[in-house]
Amino acid sequence: MKYINAHALKQQIHDTDEIAVLDIREHGQYGENHLFFAVSVPYSALELNIERLVPRKNTRIVMYGNQHENDVAERACLAATALGYTNISILQDGVQGWQAAGYATFAGVNLPSKTFGELAEHVYDTPRISAQQLQALLRDDSNNIVVLDGRPVPEYKKMNIPGSVCCPNGELALRAGELAPDPATTIVINCAGRTRSIVGAQTLINLGVPNKVYALENGTQGWYLADLPLEHQSDRLYPRSVQDHNLPTLQRRSATLAARHNVQAVDAAQVQQWLAQSDRTTFLCDVRTPEEFGQDKLPAGVQHTPGGQLIQATDEFIGVRKSRLVLLDFDKVRAPVIASWLRQLGWEAYLLQHPGQLQITAATDTHHQALRNTTVLTSDQIASFISAHPEAMLIDTRPSMQFRRLRLQGAIWAIRPTVTSVVPKDKDKAILLIGEHADKLHLVAADLERAGHTRIYMACLDSEQISRSGLALDTDEAVLPDEQCIDFLFFVHDRHQGNKEAARKYLEWETNLISQIDDLERQTFSFD
Repeated sequence: MKYINAHALKQQIHDTDEIAVLDIREHGQYGENHLFFAVSVPYSALELNIERLVPRKNTRIVMYGNQHENDVAERACLAATALGYTNISILQDGVQGWQAAGYATFAGVNLPSKTFGELAEHVYDTPRISAQQLQALLRDDSNNIVVLDGRPVPEYKKMNIPGSVCCPNGELALRAGELAPDPATTIVINCAGRTRSIVGAQTLINLGVPNKVYALENGTQGWYLADLPLEHQSDRLYPRSVQDHNLPTLQRRSATLAARHNVQAVDAAQVQQWLAQSDRTTFLCDVRTPEEFGQDKLPAGVQHTPGGQLIQATDEFIGVRKSRLVLLDFDKVRAPVIASWLRQLGWEAYLLQHPGQLQITAATDTHHQALRNTTVLTSDQIASFISAHPEAMLIDTRPSMQFRRLRLQGAIWAIRPTVTSVVPKDKDKAILLIGEHADKLHLVAADLERAGHTRIYMACLDSEQISRSGLALDTDEAVLPDEQCIDFLFFVHDRHQGNKEAARKYLEWETNLISQIDDLERQTFSFD
């Protein structure tokens, strides 16, 4: 295995060649402190995600974990090598080595995108409105105002500003006019915190819409901190269609914005050539709604990346820094706008003309290792198995918060990076793995087989099936302390669980991001 020190990695991150910096720790560990440009690819599901995030097998990759858990990084390296990746290094001494070299680490998720949002607010001086000001306007029925929630539908349904309509940021360029056809209507864009409020409002301003546009300062968190009520499970969603006579105007606006940021269009033949390159990575991104993406049969190499989320959480879709992004829609309204933002985020972004002409050979699924000593059980077989094998070790691999709330009596919690440390030394003892997803269970079972275990059983069970199993259950939440819940990021989740102090700390963290980055990280972004 190859190792790289922190100083060499810092140089590679900022040179001109592509690189994928992969944090292989679990989500909770990653979210507590990680490198600014790191992409989260937890070892627990590495083979299920790495080929989507890093499609080119000879990409320069650096993996890292914690210094005291170096074996997990080595196991992740071996797993990626088995998939055909050929250029992997491990960061010497992990994230602690990075810190010891004098480089900053960051809490939270989607760091580059959130930092960019804070910078954009300063650069553009995006107009904003406080929760109290917005409430005063909404109370007066004489005010012509609409609140558009820029988050995806599932997030919107969790909690929203009363009366708001869900219109994800990627859809604003196409659909905001349908929701506010009167130029005298004031439009307020909100999200849960800050980034999507800022980017959404600035999107409409950059497009030159005639309406007054504001970002709701601090989003639903700011509303909640002002002791104002939120709605839940609302169903006021964006219009599914746009009037044809409006499209030419919308297309002209988007084309003007794209030209301002030097976004170029390419045809399918050019994209085919790019995909054939062995020294560059090209990502194909469909920025439309989930419904549209599901209706059209596009080549397997096209990834669904809803436009607003591609800006908000680029690292969840694109794992290779300095790669090439090709965006597509079928209306010539949304993709140009998203590309204009991605260019400012530092990405080389293009627009695909005539997406229907694209032809790509589907990639082969390579992550499944054949299992020889593992038996798959159905949920109906669990009771009889436990009765017949009272000595079997029960390992529950579901998310830690679900395990805390409800589990089979006698079960212990472990996931892929920790399971080898809890299994018995007797390799012939029966082990029953429980989890929600067959693919992730398969990876755990494969690791145990490689470690020499010969009697492995696995079963897909969710919390509801466990509660209906008729077996003895345990609900003592104290069984698993916070520090062991490495898959859960308390820092992010607590702010939505009625914890006002957590919400305040989160907003403080977000606004302070731009003061924490160094000059090289700041230079990644480009504002005209």
